[in-house]
Amino acid sequence: MEHEAVKGATGRAAGRGGTRTLWRRIREPLAQSRFVKNFIAGLFAWFVRLIRITSPLVKGSTQVAGGAYAHLEPGIIALWHGQHLLTPAYYPKGRPLVAMVSRSADAELNALMIEKFGIEAVRGSGGRDSSKHLDKGGAKALIALKKALVAGKNVAMIADIPHGTPRDAGLGIVLLARLSGRPILPSAIATSRRKVLERSWDKTTINLPFGRSAVIVGTPVFVPADADDAEMERKRQEVTASLNAATAEAYRLVDGAK
Repeated sequence: MEHEAVKGATGRAAGRGGTRTLWRRIREPLAQSRFVKNFIAGLFAWFVRLIRITSPLVKGSTQVAGGAYAHLEPGIIALWHGQHLLTPAYYPKGRPLVAMVSRSADAELNALMIEKFGIEAVRGSGGRDSSKHLDKGGAKALIALKKALVAGKNVAMIADIPHGTPRDAGLGIVLLARLSGRPILPSAIATSRRKVLERSWDKTTINLPFGRSAVIVGTPVFVPADADDAEMERKRQEVTASLNAATAEAYRLVDGAK
């Protein structure tokens, strides 16, 4: 009887191992499938639209683009990592927008998702802790964003550095403002119903439908064309402070409104 029990346990373990092996074999080609990626991106797009439709803006919200800030366009919309996922659904329709999206494989779904809203994705990483040491991909992305601004399009960029200090702006966005002469518009979107992934480095927020939402554009930041290293650092700190203030205000509105 003991022998049979051991045989049964071994068989179940082998079955589980076989299932895992089969899943690994299936998962890789699925992950590379353009069709599968587009399908998942479509689901994400549907979900953020649902959040927008079911989460009315509270009093005191501003617009991500247009409205009181129309005279500052084209501008550089600054967002925090982990707080940016709803932007495509809240950005006004019909207004051109080019967004920088990381070149990482994980960010590919994000790029495909925003394209479903008519937003152009530029792949690169522009955070950087040094404006003089952008990698080739980051430099090319900043050039593409500068061209978009010259063409009259707004651009969106994550301000903090991937896997760096969350909610602390890098110099990449400040460099783009210096090169383009266009203002940085620190922006935040919050919902009253949300789940925060506490173990993620940036405390990614998963927004949920059927609540309230708020959009806040903070104090714009202007970077002079002749800004030296010391001035660039001051402007970096200014972006950080303005974006954190906008984020705090957005959460105050959704959590305090009745």
